[in-house]
Amino acid sequence: MNLAAKITTGVAVLAVGGLVALAVPTVSAAYAEVSSWAIFQPTEEPSVEPPSDEDDPIGQKMIEELGDGYVYVGNGTAIPKDSPAGCENPAWIHLGGMSASLSGDLVDRGARDLAAGTAGLDDDGRVVTYTVEPGDALYAIGDRFCIANALTIATLNHTRTIQPGEMLLLHPDGSIPWIPYFNPAGAPAGYQQIPYQLAIEAMSSAAQAGDLQAMRAIFTDRLSGLFPNPAHADLIKQALDVGDIEVLRQMFA
Repeated sequence: MNLAAKITTGVAVLAVGGLVALAVPTVSAAYAEVSSWAIFQPTEEPSVEPPSDEDDPIGQKMIEELGDGYVYVGNGTAIPKDSPAGCENPAWIHLGGMSASLSGDLVDRGARDLAAGTAGLDDDGRVVTYTVEPGDALYAIGDRFCIANALTIATLNHTRTIQPGEMLLLHPDGSIPWIPYFNPAGAPAGYQQIPYQLAIEAMSSAAQAGDLQAMRAIFTDRLSGLFPNPAHADLIKQALDVGDIEVLRQMFA
């Protein structure tokens, strides 16, 4: 794959919904959209965690040029070590056209101010979710779990602000499609994203409530006709027909 590398430098302070987060400098490369829909297409290989620099020539070259102060997190992206502070190997959330994945391992460094909620573990003891406590902020959640791009947690979970009691997905399964929040994949210039985004938020709320009937109604009445690529709408319909609420919760985290 022909990747045109680009470097983004500087530290930017970003605010979303009143929450302020620190965006660490990154080194990234433009790359093709990657989607794996293995749950519905079992003959295809499921997506895997982004490769390390040892497996990716782009990663090898980046680390050779940047030095040991950076760590490669896959998909043509390298980030500084120790970001957040004290994280030798920070994790990075990747969001593609119809996919979400996590590079690295989430390390729970313990409850703290602005990140006092509860981590949810899978059967292997890995952190996969986080339940928000009053006063929590994205940058502190990122700091607690060594997630370098903390603001992306909100986008991954189809929300602008986080709310007490909300269960946030932190470790997406790369084999399950993820539905974009702000614009659908392939949206043309001038796309009217507000109806789309409101429908996505409604789907997310219904998924968290486990209300499959509501999800089907929202999809039929409000969402299905908003996808530039009909195949993406068909993919959601397949998931709704199967009725696996856990899959749908990740698609609309």
